[in-house]
Amino acid sequence: MAPILRILGIETSCDETAAAIVERRDDGTATIASDVVLSQLDEHSAYGGVVPEIAARAHVEALDTLIDEALRRANVSLSDVDAIAATSGPGLIGGLLVGLMTGKAISRATGKPLYAINHLEGHALTARLTDGLTFPYLMLLVSGGHTQLILVRGVGEYERWGTTIDDALGEAFDKTAKLLGLPYPGGPAVEAAAKNGDPDRFDFPRPLVGETRLDFSFSGLKTAVRQVATAIAPVTEQDIADICASFQKAISRTLKDRVGRGLQRFKKEFPKTADKPALVVAGGVAANLELRRTLLELCDRNGFRFIAPPLRLCTDNAVMIAWAGLERMATGAAPDGLDVQPRSRWPLDQKAETLLGHGKRGAKA
Repeated sequence: MAPILRILGIETSCDETAAAIVERRDDGTATIASDVVLSQLDEHSAYGGVVPEIAARAHVEALDTLIDEALRRANVSLSDVDAIAATSGPGLIGGLLVGLMTGKAISRATGKPLYAINHLEGHALTARLTDGLTFPYLMLLVSGGHTQLILVRGVGEYERWGTTIDDALGEAFDKTAKLLGLPYPGGPAVEAAAKNGDPDRFDFPRPLVGETRLDFSFSGLKTAVRQVATAIAPVTEQDIADICASFQKAISRTLKDRVGRGLQRFKKEFPKTADKPALVVAGGVAANLELRRTLLELCDRNGFRFIAPPLRLCTDNAVMIAWAGLERMATGAAPDGLDVQPRSRWPLDQKAETLLGHGKRGAKA
């Protein structure tokens, strides 16, 4: 069946430059015609984190070429595209400007409608692309800049149930890795070291465990790691492995409590969902196998489906931005005007109280 809608997606919110072509048929099924991502890992690794100015310049240098490549791989031209979707926030303002301005220029030159997409909405809707998920469902977003538990009611309908009150989970991983002298990015480095460590050697705190509210906190855990490392300095390779394993265990137990309470709330509020209820996990930290195992076991015990999109669609990518644009088009939502502006902060739940970890300025989503 021929696709009824085809869209070009552009993503430049942090340190990946990405472009994609996604097609959607009238029955809601979709095809990823192309998916191109250029990582800036080498440019930022020497600094132990993302440098906004370097990221923005890299986007400028690469984006046009990546869009051309996405079109070539999909075997289409801009005239074959029905609309443009570009990330408009949240994220690093310099990078957002590059992607959104490029989307505006293409829209103006071709007459195609423009959709300014919330990066977090891209994460929230990806499971509908990959798994055909129906509303409502619960999403755990765990990344360098966000740790949130969000009820996804429908396109544009999001309710934040919990968020971090200090550090995001990905940030805690990165800072722990830096403290221990491990390479950037910190998440994979900590996970690799933990494989050779004793998770019971250090009893790290599990912040907010037992509390009724569904928020998260990781600052105290990060501080405890620093105190232990300082107390036993100089740390050996085995010390580092044990710290990482114990740190990861504390994270797993924290998520087990926090997310478990969220699953119970979902079952109370939606006792008669048409399908088996689902927990969607998105964001770069979702790649951590230990955390995935914890969440999978938690879902099994509570009668939930555990859905984690393929890793390439959990981290920053343009496929999810294109898909979010297609989802909006399918609802009949009007496109954005060329006067739309990027937003470094853009929470999904506009009614939720603003906390530090919610739409954190300059943070990677």
